[in-house]
Amino acid sequence: MKLVFAGTPAVALPTLDILASRHEIVSVITREDAPQGRKRVLTPSPVASRASELGIPTIRANRLDDLVTQQVADLQPDLGVIVAYGGLVRSPLLETPRLGWINLHFSLLPRWRGAAPVQWSVMSGDNEAGASVFQLVAALDAGPEFARLTRTIGAHETSGHLLEALSHEGAELTAKVVDELEAGTARSTPQQGEVTLAPKITLEHARVDWSEPADVAFRRIRATTPEPGAFTVVDGLRLKILEAAPAYDTAAVLPGTLQNDGSRILIGTATTPIELLRVHPAGKKPMSATDWWRGLAVGQPHIADIPATNRVDTP
Repeated sequence: MKLVFAGTPAVALPTLDILASRHEIVSVITREDAPQGRKRVLTPSPVASRASELGIPTIRANRLDDLVTQQVADLQPDLGVIVAYGGLVRSPLLETPRLGWINLHFSLLPRWRGAAPVQWSVMSGDNEAGASVFQLVAALDAGPEFARLTRTIGAHETSGHLLEALSHEGAELTAKVVDELEAGTARSTPQQGEVTLAPKITLEHARVDWSEPADVAFRRIRATTPEPGAFTVVDGLRLKILEAAPAYDTAAVLPGTLQNDGSRILIGTATTPIELLRVHPAGKKPMSATDWWRGLAVGQPHIADIPATNRVDTP
């Protein structure tokens, strides 16, 4: 079939690759080049770069407006496929492809509709995550579902690891649905169950509150790794937490208090301490927690910030 593909980040690449190997992608739609790094260099999105490698014409747009709609209409596609584009598809673009649009969404719909389903799934302590392929409609992630897959969330798995796995498994699922749509055998069913929302993750979501129980604090660390990056403030300086784990085999430590037990750097929570494994101090390179500890002032107690207000809870 003739496809239009809309996506932006790296998690969309497996689906783009598999569809490009089976169908004709007449255009890719992705967001405009964005500033990256300390020097804020304008950089194409991962999807834009891959489309260039594949020789696929690309439409760069942050809004799917009338101009984009006309460009898509001129291509006369059979189907639109969207994976993490980062914007809404509205009428009349919704109806422009002959078969409309399908969306690969990284959740078990209708749970976690919205921008950050994997992060909220991890943060909320879900045992399972998944991916759903559904018909795009005007309402947020509400269309009838063609197919889904389910995956157990590992006890130490981060959002980054989970999303990477789902992006590959979801690509196969999406390709299967596209093939069924081409053959006329695809069947969809209305979504069933409680609707929960997964709004965009902000930096405040990534700020660890050490007055919370260890399992809650650890879920927050895992959920916001690698983006936007879990952090705390120690001695007035921001400390990004790259790797950590609950230390179940040690005595309790006062919430927010840092302690070196001789081989590990521990930080207290409301229950079990959490061991810091790898950290990224402000203005320095990532390093082991023990190397970071050696650079701190000797003989002085080190306390991690505990937010007094504005604790961001799960929706």
